[in-house]
Amino acid sequence: MPAVTSATHPFGSLLSAMVTPMTPDGAVDLEATVRLAKHLVDSGHDGLVLNGTTGEAPTTHAPEKAEIVAAVVEAVGDRAYVVAGAGSNDTAHAVRMGEQAAEAGAHGLLVVTPYYSRPSQDGVVAHVTAVADATDLPVMLYDVPGRSVVRLAPATIDRLAAHDRVVAMKDAAGDVVAAADAIVRTGLAWYSGDDVLALSFLAHGAVGLVGVATQAAPLGYARLFDAWRDGDAARALDVFRSLLPVATALNGAGFQAPAAKAALVELGVLHSRATRLPILPFSDDEAADVRAGLAAAGLLDVAAGADRA
Repeated sequence: MPAVTSATHPFGSLLSAMVTPMTPDGAVDLEATVRLAKHLVDSGHDGLVLNGTTGEAPTTHAPEKAEIVAAVVEAVGDRAYVVAGAGSNDTAHAVRMGEQAAEAGAHGLLVVTPYYSRPSQDGVVAHVTAVADATDLPVMLYDVPGRSVVRLAPATIDRLAAHDRVVAMKDAAGDVVAAADAIVRTGLAWYSGDDVLALSFLAHGAVGLVGVATQAAPLGYARLFDAWRDGDAARALDVFRSLLPVATALNGAGFQAPAAKAALVELGVLHSRATRLPILPFSDDEAADVRAGLAAAGLLDVAAGADRA
């Protein structure tokens, strides 16, 4: 278990919902996956989330997910917390995902509200409990009604927080006031699930961020957290504002996986924008918008970026 673990920061502070790099023919590129994981940890990340939506989990298969976790744990698992997605609208499948992630060496599980099925709140509790009971790994809940439709009700969060292995929340519901209340009420470690609300969530008691733009600007977000830990709110705000162009570019259209891959190609970290259907890789025109956001945030030389178009 990496040294970053603590009761108040069970999965570290700065994490990315990491993309799953792929070759141009759509195969998982484990070499590029390891290279990206090392790059992020070397640049200030103390946690990584694998096999989430941004990692295209709906279209990667069980053996691939296990290989991704095992490869990343071997590469950086002594320096950063590796959290694996165990999300499905089929509870039995989610349980198997959790078990396989544990066998592959994951340090924790990300469990999303079941999507598409629209279960009752009691159904959500039963689903999460089944996954949490299946392994000894700590669990980060994931509330993302924009994708799952069903939002975790306050009473549901309270019930799940009582489970010994439920220790954290990734909050992408966009309600910082509700989060502030839930943090005090439940004692869970709260993580913003939205790049553009990261500073607001920190100000309301969150301990970290599971971001998308974080993988395009890891050093910038590391500076943001350094400033916040130092108690320098003004400097944190300045850094946060400087990062808004890239955060907006990678999240604005709602297509985080292809946007993040396009950004990483522009930055020279990845060599392919490839994705799997139904997610399409960004076109050159779409990548140009990402490039503009990177340039506005001071992350990319415009001329060099144009040469890669």
